[in-house]
Amino acid sequence: MPSLLLLLTLCWSLPACAAMEQHFIYFPETRLYATPAAAGLEFENIWFASGDERIHGWLVPGDPEKPLVLFCHGNAGNISHRIENIDLFNRLGLSVFIFDYRGYGKSSGKSSEEGTYQDALGALGFLESRGYKPEAMIYFGRSVGAAVALQLALEVPPGALVLESPFTSIRAMGWHHNPLLWIMAGWALGPRYDNLDKIERVKVPLLIFQGSADTIVPPKMSKELFERANEPKTFHLIRGANHNDTYDVGGSDYWDAWKDFLNQVFASPRPED
Repeated sequence: MPSLLLLLTLCWSLPACAAMEQHFIYFPETRLYATPAAAGLEFENIWFASGDERIHGWLVPGDPEKPLVLFCHGNAGNISHRIENIDLFNRLGLSVFIFDYRGYGKSSGKSSEEGTYQDALGALGFLESRGYKPEAMIYFGRSVGAAVALQLALEVPPGALVLESPFTSIRAMGWHHNPLLWIMAGWALGPRYDNLDKIERVKVPLLIFQGSADTIVPPKMSKELFERANEPKTFHLIRGANHNDTYDVGGSDYWDAWKDFLNQVFASPRPED
């Protein structure tokens, strides 16, 4: 973190404040370290337009009778850091479409709150052009990606929404981690990602995962979101998990929660006797 004096100096100019936003909120990497082929997965390189930007993603096919996961990743790295996660989804039979926000990986531009929302809408538009229907999709987001998936669910409701390590808002995160810096310079950050204000407008089945030892997003934030959300909803606490190791620490228990949720939401009704 920069010193308070530097932060105050930066905030005298709007361009500098925009640069600060990039420093504190978004941590993109442009280099792709691998592709899904490294995990033995078939995949298709996808490009689609989002405003003036060209966005890159991967479509990994699964069982056509099962839902597709529209994967909104967190604020660091790029899609190549999520290959293990994609593989584990695919082992459940799920198709996966993951994309890089503008400024991440091969995608052009610079990230912003509205930009990430627009990129998710562009990803959904591409999938719909291929014949995928939102009601047969799960919007999945982790951390900042949870905010992106939540906003997308408000605009175009999916079959289900899964949020992992979601925070209540950027403001609440600023107060939690460094209240003095937030008082002095928090006003300069553009992104708000106000999940707490939005969650009660979600009208689809919801599953929230949270690590009990998360040092980035305090577990109480996920509980706040869950308490405000509408039914049907499920909260799954992963004992001992931090922010980025939920499915590793959770192991089979984590994936059993996914299977239970899939069965509840997407299982075909039994024929009448």
